[in-house]
Amino acid sequence: MKYRRVGSSGIKVSEIGLGSWLTYGTAAEQQAADACIDKAFECGINFFDTANAYNRGEGEKALGAALRSYKRSDYVLSTKVFFPMGEGPNDRGLSRKAIMEQCEASLTRLGTDYIDIYFCHRYDDETPTEETLRALDDLTAQGKILYAAISEWSPAQITEAAVISKQLNLRPLIANQPIYNMFERYIEEEVLSVSEQAGMGQIVFSPLAQGILTGKYKPGAKPPAGTRAANEAVNGVIRSYLRDDVLEVVYQLDGLANELGVKLSQLALAWTLRLPGISSALIGASRPEQIVENAKSVDIELDSTTLARIDQILAQVKDFAPMR
Repeated sequence: MKYRRVGSSGIKVSEIGLGSWLTYGTAAEQQAADACIDKAFECGINFFDTANAYNRGEGEKALGAALRSYKRSDYVLSTKVFFPMGEGPNDRGLSRKAIMEQCEASLTRLGTDYIDIYFCHRYDDETPTEETLRALDDLTAQGKILYAAISEWSPAQITEAAVISKQLNLRPLIANQPIYNMFERYIEEEVLSVSEQAGMGQIVFSPLAQGILTGKYKPGAKPPAGTRAANEAVNGVIRSYLRDDVLEVVYQLDGLANELGVKLSQLALAWTLRLPGISSALIGASRPEQIVENAKSVDIELDSTTLARIDQILAQVKDFAPMR
């Protein structure tokens, strides 16, 4: 495994991190979660990500239980706050009340004394950014979180936060967690450059496009039984990828991966990690062998010729906009 600093901070995370959206606490049993965490450690993965909203806290409970047998200083743990966790008007968002209370609840579910990286899961239009940043800074001063970060904020919102933090002498945000994969590249336009100026790294989610970039889904064929796309309970996002033109492009990318002697998933992850602004790519896994396969991507270096061929293939669906 290889490790990268998160933005301008000193903390280092594995280039491949393990996420828990739509897996632990939902579609996967605790036993499977335990096995995946064990295999992740064997592969050198030290970064584990979840969120309070993942199955209303069940994702945090499952991840916390799986990590309990490991030394706390040996891993980097992140979770998030923003989405509703109850029916009350203050059970959501990024107000000081919501952040303070939800952080305490996450610590309890995770069974830990501190969170390494605490993400604002989205931007809150109803709360002043200064209020949010002051609350995060106070949690850091209390030792309940070590670093604060954001997810899916716009370039203007990132810039605003950086300016406020500097003006008020608050601890800076260290990371943004956006979606990023071969089909969803919006961060290349402004987010990457604005984040770099603010000293923030990117911890990207869905680098395999909900599993589309594993090659398991074929043009004109039904999703294989047991896959995410075949599960009506969790396939809301992935359905938008199941178009023949998109799957044909995936087929061509799979052919290129075969030429290179690697798996399509490994090619897609290596492509994601080609950018120095990416600190880590978060994968999801329900089986240990998936982690082993994905972890090997850090050893793949793509030359300019291969990158050009990838861009040529992807150009066939350049106007494709998946549901988010």
